[in-house]
Amino acid sequence: MNAAIVTRATARARPRAGLLFCLALASVYFVHSSCARTPTPAESTTSPPASSSSPTHRGVVSPYHGMKTSAKAKDYYPAAWGVDRLRVNYTSSGNLIRFSYRVVEPKLAKALGDHESTPHLYAPRSHAMLQVPTMEQIGLLRQLGATEANKEYWMVFSNKGNLVRPGERVNVIIGKFHADGLLVE
Repeated sequence: MNAAIVTRATARARPRAGLLFCLALASVYFVHSSCARTPTPAESTTSPPASSSSPTHRGVVSPYHGMKTSAKAKDYYPAAWGVDRLRVNYTSSGNLIRFSYRVVEPKLAKALGDHESTPHLYAPRSHAMLQVPTMEQIGLLRQLGATEANKEYWMVFSNKGNLVRPGERVNVIIGKFHADGLLVE
């Protein structure tokens, strides 16, 4: 009778052991396949395919779609702030972001050149707030003083750590002046 009990116990254990073996083998397969890393387009050795949108710095295509400034925005900034041609450019080194604008109405644009207002560049993607650097010999890297009509002005923001990249949308804040959604070129 003892031999019969042992035989029945091993007969029950064999299907369980087979099932456990299959589950272990399947879990190893899925873990291995999920850990397998495929190279991203930026890491691949082949050149990325040409697309309709212009590629950004170092051949990486931005996830943001380029949009032109709307007609309403083109009318708003000259009427409210006396400026147009708002541009945000990424410098070649990447350590600086240049914001430039053209003054149309000097009286309205006075707020952008105010000594009291501190300019900031906010990047919503990285939640970075960039400031205008101050140099020992030069001072703030921005143009201040009286503004003239049809003249272009600029200011430079420090981008240490490369927090802002080409293709991103940023907001420029200078006192009460806010320019939202500017594309970094």
